[in-house]
This record gives sequence, structure tokens and C-alpha cells, in this order.
Amino acid sequence: MSHSARARRALAQLQEVDPALGVLALWCTHRDTNAPTFTEGETIYYGPGFESLPAHEQVGVAAHHVLHVALRHSARSEALAQRLGERFDAGLYALAADAIVNETLIAADLPVPRPAVTLGALLKDIGAPSASALTALADWDADRLALRLHRDGATRAAAAEHGAARAFAPDLAPHQGGGGPDEDKAADWQGHLVRAMEAGRSAGAGIGMLGRVIADITPAQIPWERHLRGLLAKAVAEAPQITYRRPAGRWVAMAAHAQETGAPDPVFEPGRQRTAWRPRIVVAIDTSSSIEPLTLRLFAAEADGIARRTGAEIIVLSFDTVIQSEHVVRAGLLSALRDGSLTGGGGTDFDPVLERLRALAPSAAVILTDLEAVVGRAPGCPVIWVAPSGAPMPPWGHVLTLDT
Repeated sequence: MSHSARARRALAQLQEVDPALGVLALWCTHRDTNAPTFTEGETIYYGPGFESLPAHEQVGVAAHHVLHVALRHSARSEALAQRLGERFDAGLYALAADAIVNETLIAADLPVPRPAVTLGALLKDIGAPSASALTALADWDADRLALRLHRDGATRAAAAEHGAARAFAPDLAPHQGGGGPDEDKAADWQGHLVRAMEAGRSAGAGIGMLGRVIADITPAQIPWERHLRGLLAKAVAEAPQITYRRPAGRWVAMAAHAQETGAPDPVFEPGRQRTAWRPRIVVAIDTSSSIEPLTLRLFAAEADGIARRTGAEIIVLSFDTVIQSEHVVRAGLLSALRDGSLTGGGGTDFDPVLERLRALAPSAAVILTDLEAVVGRAPGCPVIWVAPSGAPMPPWGHVLTLDT
């Protein structure tokens, strides 16, 4: 561990009051800076104002930033930035991460400088209250909470107001290494966390006593978009077709060898060739469902990417109790979402959509819905149901849960 002169005493005291955080601090890099105290990647930078804090608050600030590093908030912030593109707000991610870190420290009876953003209060102010602080820590990780804060203008405004009332200033810099979370680093820190939490439990103090309550310790490693990408890519992948118009290369070699040696001619083996077949993906959007606009944009970006990479044709259906619209997307699914054409309301009936899928015979179908209707007979093509968490399970098809 590389110490900063400013933090040396606080880090030594942190090892005494919380063995788990003391272990994690050993894996962090500690540096002094002329800027306000902040975390970037695995390095904590301690600013001039750190020395002016009371000793117990110095311990709290050090613990706060050690958790930022251990939970890999910088790298995860960069990864979410790649998912959301221009809609990403680094301040909202920093607010989500701070709320979780501070609530964790409070639950572990560690000092937190006041005023401070906390998870329970933030959830209440954005209209998603939790039964208790521990329940909130068990339900929310930083990525999921940040996505919730990005949901719409009203939620963003409520989050900004919550932060301003508590003098919130971002202290988390997105990782500058590029590319988002590194899988090897993520695995390393999972190992560090397991050992640290065990040390805390053995000592009977600090965050180790929270056990497996903290959802942010083991966040979802693969965003749902990557699952969708893999499922669609597999569905539209073209297998070479057998053709009798040309022999297999293996047969040509065997025939030549037989002619040279006088051996019997081998049994003919047909070759393989790719066809001019163009894959087709049908995207059916339940306009009565609870799929949020931000989630639709994330989905649309993935569907557009599949179309560009595979040359797949995308047909978009919007429906409620009937099919409201159908059109082939040429300019990209994102533009179809922006032009307001996918509107509707009322109840949901899957039968018209499933019947249309039988007629279109696509390579794959994706149905975005809350699944609040009876699901009829399978259409005979691969179907991916994209639904919010907690939705009913359909009798067939692959279900992809949007845990945002």
C-alpha cells in the first residue's frame, strides 16, 4: 500500500475500528493532491481539506473512499457511460455511489461527515422508498440506482435537489483506463472483498458484520443488453448450407489421392455455401406495458447494432389488444422510438402478435412487455421476452429481465 502523508494516521485508525476496511485499504493506492479529495480507479487522492477535518471524520472519509475503490465505482461508472452514451450523467452515478457507501458506513456504525447523502433518504425523495436502510442496501446496487436516477427529467430533478440540500459534490472520477470494468480486476476485488468481510466477521466489528446484505458487493456482472446481444446474434447466425453443385474440399483431395494411387474413388461429399438469405428480427413492443423510455433506448441501441453487424431486417410491431402499427426499420430503431409512432394504451392481447409472427417467420422475435396477459401457443420461431423484474413467467420462450 502506498500512503499519502495526509492519510497515514486515519488509515492506521481505520484498521483498528474496522478490520474489513483495513484489509481493503491495503489494496488501494493513496496519494496527496492539491484538488479536493476524490477517487479514481484504485487510487484515493487526499486534498488539503482532509487535514483540517476532525480525526473521526478523517477516518470516515478514508473509509468512504476505500469502499469506492473496493466496489470499483470508477470503472463501473465508465461502463455505464458506454451503455447510456450522451444521456449519461457522471454526477448522478457519483450520487448513487455516495448514497450506497454512506448508508453502508452508517449501518456499520462508522462516522460519515455531515451533511451526507444516504440511500434511504435518496430513495424516498425520488419516489421509491424502502422499508428500511438495510432493505435498501440489499435491493440496490450503484448501477441499478444510477439507471433509476437517469429515468426521466422528474427523477433527475429530484435527485439533484436531494444532493444540493446536502451540499453534495461528486468525489468519484470515472476510470480513465478506458473500456469500463476489467474482468480480471473485478475478480481480484471480489476476492479482496471476500477476505475482508471474513476478517470483519471474525473481529465482530464494522462492515463485515453486515454479511451478504450489501447488494453492491456483488452487482450484476453482465448488463442485460449483452445477454440480448448474444441471444440475437445466435438466432440470426447463418449456418452454411449443403450444395451438390460443388464437392467438398476434403473429397477433392481424397479423389486426387485415389487417382494417383489407383485406389477406389471415394464416395462423393457435397460442399457447403452461404446463401443470399437475409435474417429477419421482429421487435414487438407492448405499448400498454411498463417498459420505461430509457430502457427502450438501451434496447434499441442493441437491436440497431445487431442489424448493422448482421444485415438483419428489423420489423417493428406496436400492439396492445391489436397490432397498432407495423413497419420495416431502415433508419434505425432509435429513430422509430423518437418519432412517437410507438404509442398506444389499453390492455394487452398476445394472440394477434403471435399470429403475425407465424406469418412473418422471422429468425427471432423480441417482445417487450410486462407479460400481464395470457400467453398462447408458441409461434414456431425463437422468442425472447424482455420484461421488467417481477413479471409473470411465460410458458415458453427465453425471458430476459430488465433489472433497472
